[in-house]
Amino acid sequence: MTAAPTKRKAAEERRQELLWAAREEFALRGLHGASTDAIARRAGISQPYLFRLFGTKKELYLATARQCLDETLRVFEDASAGKSGEDALQAIGQAYGELVRENPTVLLAQMQAYAACSDPDVREVVREGFGRLVEHVERVSGAEPERVSVFFGGGMLFNVFAAMGLDELDAPWADRLSQGMKKDKA
Repeated sequence: MTAAPTKRKAAEERRQELLWAAREEFALRGLHGASTDAIARRAGISQPYLFRLFGTKKELYLATARQCLDETLRVFEDASAGKSGEDALQAIGQAYGELVRENPTVLLAQMQAYAACSDPDVREVVREGFGRLVEHVERVSGAEPERVSVFFGGGMLFNVFAAMGLDELDAPWADRLSQGMKKDKA
């Protein structure tokens, strides 16, 4: 009787391990470039077991996209807890920056998800997850739509900035862009 819960826990743990391994592969190679064989090897499972857990490569991709967007929402929620207005926006922006710097896979996975939005199923998952981010920011900040748009626009610029590694580049245009981003946060 006690063996069944242990078995389910082990399967759930493997499912989570598979999601993390898949996120790494998809972040590097995208929906169409990543192979299920490479994902299974990274997760330490067989390819048939991968398909038993998720059915298709696309279902696995959708699950990793959801996981990544959910993680970002949790970061937003934790950062803004007990805050409102501009304080909430500043806390969210700072926490997101830390997330991306500490775990670049999150950024790459998000960028890959945006790039895969030509697929209607991916587009729906990304729209839903991004919508939850926007709704949270609206709710905790109480900001007008224009301010929320500027906030997310700055976040997308930050994504591009981080993806290109511009903080490591010694170029005047990158410095000016960085200074402009810092002024927007002030």
